[in-house]
Amino acid sequence: MDGTTVGLLHPGEMGAAVGQCLASAGHEVLWVPDGRSAASAARAGAAGLAPVDDGMAGLVRRADVIVSVAPPHAALDVARQVARAGFDGVYVDANAISPATAREVASVVEAGRASYVDGGIIGTPPVAPGFIRLYLSGTRAGEVRELFAGGAADARVIGGNDFTAASAVKMAYASWTKGSAALLLAARALARAEGVEEALLAEWGISQPGLAERSARSAVAAAAKGWRWVAEMEEIAATMAGAGLPDGFHLAAAEIYRRSRHAAAPTLDDVLAVLDGRTTDRSA
Repeated sequence: MDGTTVGLLHPGEMGAAVGQCLASAGHEVLWVPDGRSAASAARAGAAGLAPVDDGMAGLVRRADVIVSVAPPHAALDVARQVARAGFDGVYVDANAISPATAREVASVVEAGRASYVDGGIIGTPPVAPGFIRLYLSGTRAGEVRELFAGGAADARVIGGNDFTAASAVKMAYASWTKGSAALLLAARALARAEGVEEALLAEWGISQPGLAERSARSAVAAAAKGWRWVAEMEEIAATMAGAGLPDGFHLAAAEIYRRSRHAAAPTLDDVLAVLDGRTTDRSA
């Protein structure tokens, strides 16, 4: 698949990083600037992505492969847009979605004659060796892995009980990383609400060193990205339920992130101030 033309939907922080990996591997990487912010345009330009002036139709017409890296709640809508535009190449869904949602996405793009490859991204920008792993599954996953050969992203083909194995890995991984961060924020908010935060911090210093600093970092991340993580926690809850496991952990985590996004500023104090629900504007 040397010299493949790839369409990227959409260049957020992670999407731009994935696009940069593809561009540095020698592929033309396209994106659609219509309706996107100046920040998206700046990221796309820095990553070496080429804008398509005639929208989704132009991207679909030119791309051999489309990679979707969108917020989880948008995964199905993005797939429907691509299918309506007549794409019949390889569609890679690299969103943080449940296996059940991934199967829905697959049915949408396959109905439009595209081939589906499931993806799950673990890691963080910047683009550097070892920072990003892209898990891939499905009958054409090996072809997609080759697109990243020699680049900074570590693309891995995996198997499992279903062609959506890559999404399952992402769900299991994020169930701990983001789920435990939400639980940590809830624990500290509880201690503050009961007037025992200083005692809890002192105990953490004795028996759980590092949790105080981690809770502060979690608060900053939750305020900045909680809007995106709400749907991800709901997708994890659905994955748990589908496997016969309790879904309540991650439904609660979704609520933590739903409240966190209303913090006045991305600081620990502001996030904790909205977590007890008394200062949260639910209508926002």
